[in-house]
Amino acid sequence: MERLVFRILQDGTVEETVSGVKGNGCLNLTEKIEEALGVVQYRKEKPEYYEQSNVSFQHDQNEIKEQT
Repeated sequence: MERLVFRILQDGTVEETVSGVKGNGCLNLTEKIEEALGVVQYRKEKPEYYEQSNVSFQHDQNEIKEQT
C-alpha cells in the first residue's frame, strides 16, 4: 500500500516520506505535490528506491544465434 506522510516543521519546512513504493515510482507519485509546495531542498532515497518493481523479461525463442 502506498503511503505519503507530510510533516510540517516550525520553520515551515515540509518533510515528505513515501513508503510502499519501489524504484523511482515515488518520484512520479510526489511530482505534482512537490511542484505545488515549491523547491525541493533535499532528497534522501530510502532502500526501496533502489529496488526494482515487478519486472519481467521476455526472451525471443526465434532468435538465431550466429556461430563463428
